Amino acid sequence: MAVSVEMTGGRAVGEAMCPHRLIMEHVTSRWGVLVLIQLLDRPYRFSELRRAIGQVRQVSEKMLAQTLQTLERDGLVHRDAKPVIPPRVDYSLTELGREAAEQVRGLALWATDRMGEVLEAREAYDTAKERAGTGGAL
Repeated sequence: MAVSVEMTGGRAVGEAMCPHRLIMEHVTSRWGVLVLIQLLDRPYRFSELRRAIGQVRQVSEKMLAQTLQTLERDGLVHRDAKPVIPPRVDYSLTELGREAAEQVRGLALWATDRMGEVLEAREAYDTAKERAGTGGAL
């Protein structure tokens, strides 16, 4: 997740300055969106979640782990580590996470439903820019 690493007093500078911007960044990040939407269905073990997300886009173990830790820290994901051998860890949404996931899923569905219109708008824009002789430069 692209989060500021500059620290002051134990907190990231960006977090101290604008915490709601950071939560939006976490929830709407490439992997945050996919994790939240996937966890709406049911709890997942780490490897199950990685495979499920991999059907849409491949994610490295490192990025998935970082995303889950960030969402857990934000109170959106619950990590349930069971003391068994081999270790078993399940991830699920908290109530706050379910709320966020519903919103993100709504936006994702809207984007899917409106993709045709977006593509038409892009084509019209590009055509108008080409006719104006700017080649797309603003």
